[in-house]
Amino acid sequence: MKDPTSNLELLERDLYLKQLQINRLLDVTQAINDNLPAEDLFNIYKSTLNWELGIKKMALFIVDDESWVCATHIDVDEKLLTADISEYFIKYKRVANLEEPNHPLLKDFDIVVPVYHKQQAIAYTFIGALDVNDNTYEKIQFVTTITNIISVAIENKRLFKRQLEQERLKKEMELAEEMQKLLIPRDLPSNDEFELSGIYMPHSGVGGDYFDYIPLTKEEVIFCIADISGKGVAAALLMSNFQANLQVLVRRRLAPEKFIKLLNKAVLRITKGDKFITFFIGLYNLKTRKLVYVNAGHNPPLLYSQDKLVSLKDGCTILGSFEEIPQIDVGEIRLEKESLLVMYTDGITDIQNDDGQYFDADTFYDFVERYHELSAKGFNDKLLEQIDSFRGKKPFPDDVAILTCKIFE
Repeated sequence: MKDPTSNLELLERDLYLKQLQINRLLDVTQAINDNLPAEDLFNIYKSTLNWELGIKKMALFIVDDESWVCATHIDVDEKLLTADISEYFIKYKRVANLEEPNHPLLKDFDIVVPVYHKQQAIAYTFIGALDVNDNTYEKIQFVTTITNIISVAIENKRLFKRQLEQERLKKEMELAEEMQKLLIPRDLPSNDEFELSGIYMPHSGVGGDYFDYIPLTKEEVIFCIADISGKGVAAALLMSNFQANLQVLVRRRLAPEKFIKLLNKAVLRITKGDKFITFFIGLYNLKTRKLVYVNAGHNPPLLYSQDKLVSLKDGCTILGSFEEIPQIDVGEIRLEKESLLVMYTDGITDIQNDDGQYFDADTFYDFVERYHELSAKGFNDKLLEQIDSFRGKKPFPDDVAILTCKIFE
């Protein structure tokens, strides 16, 4: 027959443990409501398991920046905690006995408590050195409860922090997009002599494609187009720096060979050889109708004039890859009345349709031949219409830039 006194002592101990657990849960809830730092929540968790529950060995792993890290622990060699043990996590979907006798870290633990949030694992607690007694099951239940509460609170903090970071990046991208729009000319000339029209569609809000129009005198104008390797913010920053160097060098009225060599050195100085730029620049004299140009590894602009389609290929290699450009061939051609010149980046010829076909160079050449009689703006509008029809639901794979020039008189 059991001693009634012993039964009463056990009951009192159980009640004390339950009250302790309730108080601790209230403390944790209050700490979460007070938005205490994650470190404080981990300290509460650790002290609860160690002092109130008498757990002698513990390690809590959480997700941080898409990788698993040990957030807090009790009596574990920190050198062992640096090892990646995430491969062991996937086989534990619920509270389970741990049997990893050969693992240097996990062999000292008896039980694993996984925490899932929206079907995604967010925490694992490993518990060891447990005293086998009547309260072991209740202790594990409480560990499971408090681990869930702490882990979900930390996960919410992480998600909120990520949301704030995404909002910050979004605003920075919007600002960068607005700043880049200032670098691309909006008001292009349209008069009795010639008309320019541009299309600029960066892949990610900002990009590395670039075109420009620079009037030098009443009779001379410069137009150019460039494609910087890469996409996004990095390419956009390089593009803005490239534009600044270009503007300075253009005003110096250098010979084409000297201009290209200095521009190449400027690109190398910025990129250290990690990026390169393809580039086309033309100087057009309205009086003589002569176009002097250099093509630095860029997609050859297409000139339709006097019933012929010509590719403007003369020039040199790409900018930013070599200390010295070995050879520069300066091109020269006359732009007759009703000529159409189309400068473009490879974002056009990289476009695919739903069948995997490309809007390739031959397709583009055929389009130029078919619609060369249109004005510059009319041509660009028709091209956008054709591209949208061709690609269907396929997104643009790269930045797209087009600068079209129509010669009238």
